[in-house]
Amino acid sequence: MLIRALATTAVAWGLSASMATADYPERTIENIFPWTQGAAMAASQIVAKAMSEELGETITIVSTPGAGGTKSFITAMGRPADGYTLIDGWVAPLVLQPVLGNADWSHEDFKPLHAAHSVPFSIGMRAGDDRFEGIEELMAYCAENPGELRYSTDARNNLPHMVTARVLQAYECVAQNIPYGTDGDAIKDLKAGVLDFAYVNPRAYIQEPDAFDIVLVLSDDPGAAATYGGAPTFVDLDIDLGISGLAPMGWTWWLVHPDTPDAETETLRQAMGTTMAREDVREQLRGIGFNPLSYGPEQYDDVVGPVRAQLESMRNAIAWEEERMGGL
Repeated sequence: MLIRALATTAVAWGLSASMATADYPERTIENIFPWTQGAAMAASQIVAKAMSEELGETITIVSTPGAGGTKSFITAMGRPADGYTLIDGWVAPLVLQPVLGNADWSHEDFKPLHAAHSVPFSIGMRAGDDRFEGIEELMAYCAENPGELRYSTDARNNLPHMVTARVLQAYECVAQNIPYGTDGDAIKDLKAGVLDFAYVNPRAYIQEPDAFDIVLVLSDDPGAAATYGGAPTFVDLDIDLGISGLAPMGWTWWLVHPDTPDAETETLRQAMGTTMAREDVREQLRGIGFNPLSYGPEQYDDVVGPVRAQLESMRNAIAWEEERMGGL
């Protein structure tokens, strides 16, 4: 397998690095980031700047997009395992791409630092649309009128589509998913009444909160609810979706190569733990629509491990949606 081959290749780097750790870090550390510039990169830069202050050396964010985020992982795992390369472990390349068969690794193939932040999703209608009083009425109408309602999650088969489809499946709601090239186009059509409901991300909501009626935050996290002005979450529903924790959200957990020496790993963990506990950092993240997380490395397996099975369930919901729409 590719990731294991890369890990084997880098063992010698890790062994040589472990011989000289007393002055670590003594040069710039690079965080290999899987996307292009945008809000997610800005969030990572907030964490990197504060963590640099704790370490006394600069951490730079290196945008390495491609192949659904997996290019960044392959790039990072090909670097020396010496503590000078971090992996910005977003859920898409870490868990989702392996679920889709596009990567051969699991979360267990990396050494965790701390969780950084999450991006909670939501389902929203346009403000002033009084046809439905909340998510239950919306889903009930949809179930009674299959194929009538139109919605969008920007692109098809992405994580917002997966979790939204699982909600619709739970309510037997069959609706038309309309793909768009960008989230801005979908939001424009939602506000114009072309769409009945849509995935709304924190950035869109923070920029124009009065434009939306958020009927469901796609999470059970109180912090996610706060991002959308206290809108209802999974815990407010009368139905069990089988989705919890980090599974229905975008999120990142910073990682290093598994052969990174323990001394360097512990230095990074302490610096990131202190960083993520800083209220100034957490407030900056909240200000751009990201929910700061508080999970440490000892919680990695318990928190990330269940995500794969839940993503499988959500992926099956898309197949259910396609089958039902095809039968109309």
